[in-house]
Amino acid sequence: MLFRTAVFSLFIASLASCTFNAEEGSSIASIANEPPSFGLLVMAHGGTEEWNDAVLSSISKLSERYPVEVAFGMADAGALENSVRALEAQNVDHVGVVRVFISGESWYERTQQILGMQEGAPSKAEWDADAPNRPRMRMPMGFWRIESELNFHLTEAGLADAAEMDEVLLSRLSSISKEPSKEVAIVLAHGPADDDEDQRWVSKISERTLLAQSELGLRDIKVFTLREDWEPKREDAEQKIRDFVRQSQAAGLSVLVVPYRVQGFGPYARVLQGLHYEADETGLLPHDNVSLWIKNQALELESEAIAHHNSLSGI
Repeated sequence: MLFRTAVFSLFIASLASCTFNAEEGSSIASIANEPPSFGLLVMAHGGTEEWNDAVLSSISKLSERYPVEVAFGMADAGALENSVRALEAQNVDHVGVVRVFISGESWYERTQQILGMQEGAPSKAEWDADAPNRPRMRMPMGFWRIESELNFHLTEAGLADAAEMDEVLLSRLSSISKEPSKEVAIVLAHGPADDDEDQRWVSKISERTLLAQSELGLRDIKVFTLREDWEPKREDAEQKIRDFVRQSQAAGLSVLVVPYRVQGFGPYARVLQGLHYEADETGLLPHDNVSLWIKNQALELESEAIAHHNSLSGI
């Protein structure tokens, strides 16, 4: 269902809605200015059927308000173009792009380039011509500029920035906490390759734990990233995680584990194999606050689209 905000200008003219000035060859009219039609493109990494279904369920109510398309993948131009063409077919003018990634830094510039918001992506023809020179990728990672007349509006934040996730962590930890004064919690996240960026992941997710620490009174909550796709950084990260669990147990403390992932427990059971801990393996989804965050991001982008449209219309 297409959502439109009613914005009208008063007609200041004769009873006829317009007159024609033959000398100038132009129509002179007072035309009602309507806001732009707005659609939503949701980006998410994607995974198992359960993973994808969790994302789709989280945005199901938004389709009552906007045309919504989902592009799974790591900012894959192919998936994005399919969503863009579907939105074009629904006659939207502006598209809000909500990126359901843990870090707002993930594929941000790449997405801007693919959508033509920033220079840097080749044409589709250039990308195809270079195909024999590229290594095979485990997941589709198409990178070309999508040609479209749509106006795109892109979120910068990720789920690590989202205050709405504070309640999610509180809920997950509450479900497994039994004696908070004798418990420590570890929050595990994927993490990037770059060390400085990784520190930003840890800092932002640590902010998301403050509510749970305050409400539950745990002895400590510590955030770790696994650096999952980068050896030997992953080896070092695994060792630090396992050492922390062992040291906590040696101090007589119970260890609680929750993942800061969009959905599921990822590889963490294997990382923690042989250690004693209690875990909520759900991930951030399903939870109403993830849906709330996506909705809030969409509303912010819709307001941006309306403001952009009004500025061009001189309203």
